[in-house]
Amino acid sequence: MLTVEDYLYFLKEKGFQFQEDAIGFIFFGKHYTNASDEIINTAIELTLKAQKRFDGSFYVALLEMLTANNIESRKAALQYVKENELITI
Repeated sequence: MLTVEDYLYFLKEKGFQFQEDAIGFIFFGKHYTNASDEIINTAIELTLKAQKRFDGSFYVALLEMLTANNIESRKAALQYVKENELITI
């Protein structure tokens, strides 16, 4: 599993450019929720898929929802958002 830093670098290589405020939101969410890198990376991925860009408030809300429901893996996160019709993936 990639660290958040490695995942952001991977996305940068794929052409996603994150502004400093977006990176700030990502690490704020990580510290605020104490989520694992796997959940942080999944929340970033789902935010980009749902919003077609990085939306910091959407990301933090999604991250809060995942951690509040004790979601601990990418697979469980994808299943959760699909079952609750939060995001069409």
